[in-house]
Amino acid sequence: MGIDPGAANLGFGVVRIEGNRMVALDGGVVETPAGLPIERRLERIHGELLRLLECHEPGAMALEDLYFGKNVHSAMAVGRASGAAMLAAAQRGVECFTYTPQAIKKAVCGSGAAGKEQVQRMVGTLLALPEPPTPDHAADALAVAICHGGAAGHQAAVEAADGVGPRRVPARPAA
Repeated sequence: MGIDPGAANLGFGVVRIEGNRMVALDGGVVETPAGLPIERRLERIHGELLRLLECHEPGAMALEDLYFGKNVHSAMAVGRASGAAMLAAAQRGVECFTYTPQAIKKAVCGSGAAGKEQVQRMVGTLLALPEPPTPDHAADALAVAICHGGAAGHQAAVEAADGVGPRRVPARPAA
C-alpha cells in the first residue's frame, strides 16, 4: 500500500505483484474538510486507513517521505498525516517504509526530476490502466506502491540494508 500523505487530501494506492507485473487493486483519496480541526482530520484519516488495511491486508505500507519546503505549517500537517497513517499500519501489524519524492520518481519514470503528469502517465502504463489515474494524490500513492513493490523498489530495499535505499521506519525504545 502506498501513501501520499496530506491532512486535507491523503492519497492511497494498493497494488498486487503478480509474477513480474503489478496490478492496481484500489486507489483514491481520503479527503477532510478544511474547517475541521486537525485532530478530527487525523481521526478521519486514521479510521479510513484502518478500514483499508483491514480490507486489503497489505504486506507493507510505503509512504512518501516528508519534503520540507518553506511552508512550515503545511510540513507539520503532512507530518501529522504520516503519523496517523503509520499508527494505523502499526495497529494492523504492517511494516512501514519511506521513500523520498526523487526516489519514487526515479523508480517509476527513470528520472528523479519527472513532473506530475509524467508520473501519472507512467503509473497508468506500469499498471496497465486504460488511462492515467486521477486525482494526482491517488496517482502519487500508486507511484509510492510501485516504487516499493517493483524491481526498482526491491533493489532499493537491498541498498537500504547498506544505508542507501528506502528507510524502514525505525522502532523507538520506550521511554
